[in-house]
Amino acid sequence: MTTGILSFGAYLPRARLSRQAIFEANAWFNPGLKSLSVGERTMAGWDEDAVTMSTEAARACLEGKDRRNIGGLYMASTSYPFLDRQNSGIVADALNLRSNVQTLDFASSQRAGTSALLVALGGGSNAHPCIVTAADKRRTKSSTELELTSGDGAAALLVGDGEPLAVLLASHTETVDFVDHFRTEESEFDYTWEQRWVRDEGVMKIVPGAAQSLFSKTTVSPDQVTHACLPFPQKRTNRSLASKIGLREGAVRDNLQSNCGGTGTAHPLLMLAHALEDATPGDIILVAGFGQGCDVLLFQATEALASFRKRAAVEGQLALRREETNYQKFLAFNDLVVMDRGLRAETDKMTGLTTHYRNRDMTQGLVGGKCDRCGTVQYPKADICVNAECNAVSSLQDHPLADMAAKLNSYTADRLTYSADPPAYYGMVQFDVGGRLMTDITDVDPHVGLRVGMPMRMMFRVKDYDPKRGFRRYFWKAAPADIQ
Repeated sequence: MTTGILSFGAYLPRARLSRQAIFEANAWFNPGLKSLSVGERTMAGWDEDAVTMSTEAARACLEGKDRRNIGGLYMASTSYPFLDRQNSGIVADALNLRSNVQTLDFASSQRAGTSALLVALGGGSNAHPCIVTAADKRRTKSSTELELTSGDGAAALLVGDGEPLAVLLASHTETVDFVDHFRTEESEFDYTWEQRWVRDEGVMKIVPGAAQSLFSKTTVSPDQVTHACLPFPQKRTNRSLASKIGLREGAVRDNLQSNCGGTGTAHPLLMLAHALEDATPGDIILVAGFGQGCDVLLFQATEALASFRKRAAVEGQLALRREETNYQKFLAFNDLVVMDRGLRAETDKMTGLTTHYRNRDMTQGLVGGKCDRCGTVQYPKADICVNAECNAVSSLQDHPLADMAAKLNSYTADRLTYSADPPAYYGMVQFDVGGRLMTDITDVDPHVGLRVGMPMRMMFRVKDYDPKRGFRRYFWKAAPADIQ
């Protein structure tokens, strides 16, 4: 059996914030941003974070796969919502993985995503197959270059034994405490150093050196690389790197800067997933992850990729966009501006952790029940079957509903109740397999709206925040399936 990449997936938020809108709001202070004002960046909603985006990328990666056999889930991020609670454990809960799955959080470096992938590829058999997911939703200061060049998003890869789509030929890691930016426990934002020095003294010296060591371990030469995934925002930097490494012209892939932005720890994996969409058997793929050193990985696409049902993991996500020009909304979603949210926002959101734990399958896993006598599906799961012709006691077995097709039975757009993105949409969702749920509705395009009977898809999102205690609750919301 060969170990390699068995599947891949990605998630990008629907909203795409125009960089021109960012520039116009800040031009009075920093007119130098004009050179970066072309294109758009992905913009996560107020109810999205690294955990929810990782979950969605992993769901895409696991489409059609048997989750009962998953042995590990590794998550990488530098913007974890929890500093002392295992974030990968929340994702595992949302995916309804078995309780003996190995979960690990990778952090503290922009190359955490590639490092997690390296660990999974070389991990013990008890952790295979293993999902490697990476996501970032980084908060940036207004009127900075990082604000324009960053983006929110996630990628996921399934690593294991079998007939992989790509195998690892060689890898190399250089650990160098080169500080191009940093953020401490007390900091709200990254402190960044001068870009030219970072490029010339850091990227242009560390990455080529790591690549040279990589190619010394294999018979593959740099000019044989078909796809080079270099996750740096400046295209001229990537071109210079390619020349210095010895890559052939045309090998460097689109860095997704024009329509996505740099997604932090997720970006090397996002570019790798994008490369796998385009690759053909035999193609050589180079992936670099930079941050206090460099990870370089060299893959070769296999014959299995030819017969793989190629899903538009990245291209599909890029296509599902909704233009956003409201820069003020971006600031509000990321708590970058103080707003009077009104009296209705002052409700105490304290979460009873005992109740939260006892109901985690129902809330984080969206697990309902299916009667083993009459087949009726219901949510939430109860002791008695709701079918009036059955009413069997203790007959309901666990029945996950998160991936089940559904339709919208009814909905309301409410501007009286508090919502971070008014109006608050909620309604009754009817699952095709049976069972119904009254829930919040998210990702509503104001130009399209909702309609009764439209297909819906369940999305793992932040339900609400408890600002007093710093806790956030997760639940499943419905989103129009025709925009997924």
